[in-house]
Amino acid sequence: MKRLLRWLPLPMLLLTLWLLLNDSLSTGQIALGLAIAIVLSLLAPILRPVRARLRHPFTALRLAGHVACDIAVSNYMVSRRILLGERAQARSGFLDIPLRIQDPHGLAALACIVTFTPGTVWSGHDVQRNILTLHVLDLSDPDSLTQIIQERYERPLMEIFEP
Repeated sequence: MKRLLRWLPLPMLLLTLWLLLNDSLSTGQIALGLAIAIVLSLLAPILRPVRARLRHPFTALRLAGHVACDIAVSNYMVSRRILLGERAQARSGFLDIPLRIQDPHGLAALACIVTFTPGTVWSGHDVQRNILTLHVLDLSDPDSLTQIIQERYERPLMEIFEP
């Protein structure tokens, strides 16, 4: 019973999305949506061979707070730069940052964090050397940005995802 309760949310979510997208509660749409939801739910574990475990939920909450604050500040700074015409003063460029994190879920979370923050874009990741390449709108202080990425984001993600 416990296993069924753990498995049930994905098909229910998929069925709900199917019905919302089709804007219909007809018997045929419910049956078709249920069949698609069950098949996709059975196939989903094949796509995720490595399971993620949240080891430190309070660290994840603290990280989410840091990310929210950083996104708000970055939104303000980028919009100010655009609205006040300070684009000419910005020195954009690429920055290589050495990483220690190895977990694929942690790397995916880091990619989302970096890309969600205005002014930075995840441009690449060298798997062999574990080097992150960022494109930064204002690269006036690369050492500070490297430290922020490594200490403020990477370290908590390592706590959360790696043993």
